[in-house]
Formats: sequence, C-alpha cells, structure tokens
Amino acid sequence: MFAVPLDDDAQLRPLEPWQAEEFLAHIDRGREFIGRYVGLPDLVTDLASSRAFLRGYAEKAASDTGRIYGIWVADRLVGGVLFPRMDVPNGTAEAGCWLEPSAVGRGLVTRAARLIIDWAITTRGLHRVEWRVAAENAPSIAVARRLGMTRDGVLRESYRYRGERQDIEVWSVLAPQWRAARPPEPPATA
Repeated sequence: MFAVPLDDDAQLRPLEPWQAEEFLAHIDRGREFIGRYVGLPDLVTDLASSRAFLRGYAEKAASDTGRIYGIWVADRLVGGVLFPRMDVPNGTAEAGCWLEPSAVGRGLVTRAARLIIDWAITTRGLHRVEWRVAAENAPSIAVARRLGMTRDGVLRESYRYRGERQDIEVWSVLAPQWRAARPPEPPATA
C-alpha cells in the first residue's frame, strides 16, 4: 500500500473494502456535516452498505472507471477524494471530495485533489477533469478555485438532493492549463 504525505501528520492512501468498518465510523462522525451537500452519508448507513460502497470503487478501479482515496490525520480517517467517474478513452474524469469537521481548514482536500488530478493528467493522460458542486457549497467551490479550475456554468435544478432540486456548478481544468500552472520539475542530480 502507498501513502502520500499531505502535511506533517496527514496522508493520502487508497480506501479499500477491508476498511469498511473504519469508513463507516468516519462517516458516522461527520454524517451531518458531510451530508449538507454530499449524498455519501445517505449511501453509507451500516457496515454492509459501507462495504458495498467501497467494493463498488474497487470494481471501478479494476475497470479503470473510478478511484477513491482516504485522507488520514494521525492514522484516523477524516475525509477523502475520489473520481466517481473516469472515461479514460475520452480523456475525462470527475473529481470530488468530502471531509469531516475535525479536519476542516487545513488545506487537506486541496492538496489531496491536486495529487489525484495531477496523476489523472500527467500519468493517465486525461484531458479534462471536472469538479461538480452544489452551488451553495462555498468551501468546495473555493477548492475548485484553488486548483485553478474554470467555472464552466450552472446546471440549474439538475440534481435532486433530499427531495429538493439543487443547482450544480461545473468547474473544470484542461490538461494544457494544468501543465502550464505546475511548478517546474527540479533538475535531476547526478
């Protein structure tokens, strides 16, 4: 298993079905906060649904149509980033995130999203990564801005969430834009 440092005590790691119990405990801790804009707490309600959710992402990873990663602080799962959809043949993906209240304000989601977007563009060769967000979700919109994404537009009342129609903003970054904004690679040392 790999772990990528996000800061002194935070790491980004794959989130896998064997971690279903830990994932459920994390969702339970942040259920209300996470559920303000994201449907994840409605999908993960018990151990069976937690395992099924993570198994679904394992299947997506195996078919190259999605990925999910957890953010751990001091070995405690506090959030994550994911590609709910990847269309590698067409060079597109959608990225997303969630976070429990204990980890808010540290820049963890921005750093984690930057890592997975960089992987998608530079390693996998994708051309476009989208960020779809409820128009009311100011923190997630701020992440899109920090990632250098462009607001493509609003899908008015396109998403029914907990019985109400929501506007969804679509943000994106294109591969040439992403590459141009990356800091230069340090020179190799002999």
